[in-house]
Amino acid sequence: MPSLKDLRNRIASVKATQKITKAMQMVAAAKLRRAQLAAEAARPFAERIDRVLANLAEGIGPGEGAPPLIAGTGKDDVHLLIVATAERGLCGGFNSSIVRLAREHIQSLLSQGKTVKIITIGKKGADILRRQYADYIIESIELRDVKTLTFEVADRLGKKLIEAFEAGEFDVATLFYSQFRSVIAQIPTAQQIIPAQLPERVKDGGVEAVYSYEPNEEDILESLLPRNVSVQVFRALLENAASEQGARMSAMDNATRNAGEMIKKQTLIYNRSRQAIITKELIEIISGAEAV
Repeated sequence: MPSLKDLRNRIASVKATQKITKAMQMVAAAKLRRAQLAAEAARPFAERIDRVLANLAEGIGPGEGAPPLIAGTGKDDVHLLIVATAERGLCGGFNSSIVRLAREHIQSLLSQGKTVKIITIGKKGADILRRQYADYIIESIELRDVKTLTFEVADRLGKKLIEAFEAGEFDVATLFYSQFRSVIAQIPTAQQIIPAQLPERVKDGGVEAVYSYEPNEEDILESLLPRNVSVQVFRALLENAASEQGARMSAMDNATRNAGEMIKKQTLIYNRSRQAIITKELIEIISGAEAV
């Protein structure tokens, strides 16, 4: 049985840990609101640009005039996977769930004989994937020094992806991130961004809208398609930021409550041990007095 000093040290250590987890929970809660608002504000724009591109693409059709960012290269031999995770841990299963989805996709592609290339965004995802797929990682991007996620950050990556696609370095690009639902629900998502998977054309107000474009559809698509890649990357980063803070807030709340329960158990053990020692000392005193 541990001594009273060991029990006191253990209780003090758990209390210190509890203070840290409680502080991290409060910080995550403060950051979550701003990140959630940013993610929710980006969704309508990203969805609307997809709808516009779908209407434009329908006017062209899948023929020879379709841009490569929609029609693709005509093959899917080389797949580029962009895995976006967090820079830090202590956020529950947030990072591992994204990597698990990416790992399943990698295994499926490799079993089909496809060539796989990986770009990681975030230190944690890179660390996990490097254990098993180090040979497939072509670049690791860290955003530790980025204080505020702006469109320029995503635009740099989007332009880099387009340049690699135009150079024939890959045929299909898939983005992995976690979509924010609530503090306790984040959904790992795989989204193909090159060639773009556009939604079906929708009707506005129940009536199919007819649009007249100036200049023509080809010129507008040439301008919008590269921007759409950056928009989807930006949306994924914002969704990840909100999901990370939500997952961290939930994880630190659980850790704080678990620490409280551990403190209660250790305090109970400490009190029982102390009582047993006092009782033993009293018995020794009484026994000594009776012997005299």
